[in-house]
Amino acid sequence: MLTVEDLEVRYGRVRGTVSINFTVSEGEIVALVGSNGAGKSSTLKAILGMVAIGGGRIAWRGDNLAGQRPNQIMRRGIGYSPEGRRVFTHLTVEENLRVGGHTRSTDDNTERMAQIFDYFPRLLERRRQLAGNLSGGEQQMLAIGRALMSRPKLFLLDEPSLGLAPIIVERIGEILLEIQAREGLAVVLAEQNAYWALGLANRAVIVELGRNGAEGDAGELLEDPRIRSAYLGV
Repeated sequence: MLTVEDLEVRYGRVRGTVSINFTVSEGEIVALVGSNGAGKSSTLKAILGMVAIGGGRIAWRGDNLAGQRPNQIMRRGIGYSPEGRRVFTHLTVEENLRVGGHTRSTDDNTERMAQIFDYFPRLLERRRQLAGNLSGGEQQMLAIGRALMSRPKLFLLDEPSLGLAPIIVERIGEILLEIQAREGLAVVLAEQNAYWALGLANRAVIVELGRNGAEGDAGELLEDPRIRSAYLGV
């Protein structure tokens, strides 16, 4: 489905990544785990065409994505929820969701919005409220819902636990697993919260200084003494 090979991302003379490698299969959750600045966000932005690729290859269903614009890539079936949520604070919850589904028909948007409200009942309660008046957890739910409005086959999710209370993080994880199971959605989850991310994922890559530090089955990495010491504080 998605193949990332020897990915290098540059911001001028600064390297965002050096050599990142992983694949994502249909319906699979792959976690990119690492500290702040390790290259996780740069990897997601490169997949979506938001930053230039300095080297390597990104292929979606066998087609090279190099040189394609974000709107072209999103139309291929890739959704994105950025770090920091970045909802449109001056728009209502419903208006934010409609922005996320702007590439689809009105009838499909109405049906999809009903599904999003089914996943996130809190958003249904707040549908007429401005997004800027929502709590951090509600804004994260809205950011996820907005990205899902386009019915992506692959969902890129950047630091969804950032700044949220543990109970909200756990609930978001439960909802993600529900959506993934019901829709067969594949997910690339970039996270500093290693314990939470590895608990959700099928496979994981530990990103260190822009490279693959370790990779494999998420459950096995969760039990690896080196990973537990370095990332879980155990």
